[in-house]
Amino acid sequence: MRGKAAAANEVRQPVLVELFTSEGCSSCPPADALLAKLDSAQPIPGAQVIVLSEHVTYWDHQGWRDPYSLDSITQRQKQYASRFGLDDVYTPQAVVDGSAQLVGSDGRGLAQAVTRAAAAPKASLNIQDAHWDNGSVHFAVRGDGTESKTTLVAAVAEDSVQSSVAHGENAGKSLHHVAVVRVMQEMGKGSDDGRALTLKLPAGGQSGLSSGPLRLVVFLTDRHNGHVLAVAEQTISRS
Repeated sequence: MRGKAAAANEVRQPVLVELFTSEGCSSCPPADALLAKLDSAQPIPGAQVIVLSEHVTYWDHQGWRDPYSLDSITQRQKQYASRFGLDDVYTPQAVVDGSAQLVGSDGRGLAQAVTRAAAAPKASLNIQDAHWDNGSVHFAVRGDGTESKTTLVAAVAEDSVQSSVAHGENAGKSLHHVAVVRVMQEMGKGSDDGRALTLKLPAGGQSGLSSGPLRLVVFLTDRHNGHVLAVAEQTISRS
């Protein structure tokens, strides 16, 4: 368990931190390292930080194609930009519980945003029967029955990856990422009622997977403003 020593006898509120990043951006490695530290050390009292590394595509034409970049993630970030009233998207950007955004390498600001998010109550959300089979993650989710007001989002992420960058702004660097999203999808209405769900990785995503474990992250968002109302994660072995 990440941050086991710090969290030994402490009740912690789950908080989702999404990092929009790119291997083609020279400003992103410090943010990637900060995300990994939040994930492993869990240094913020009262918070269980659930992280997702979300790689965008708009740096891919500047000398290095990020192997983890997804068009769907770029579109997700654009939706956030609209909600936050931003003129444009940027990296590295951290979004905390869908309700606050800041530069992803701002350690103090990120700690403050996570602390604020952890102080807010959340609904319960539980992952059940999660397992890997033939290129897909199968699972069920139990929530609080507020499906008329919420959207359930599910993501499958690689636990940890290492990448050697040959070109672009980070040429010659070896980069480490945690919780790298390989697929993210809105599930159907009322999907947090315990029904069987499946999240299939695209064929290209499967062939590029490392041999390590995966993370399944599920979260309920307010349909009107995108705020995260509940979040849970589970590590899935493929052995």
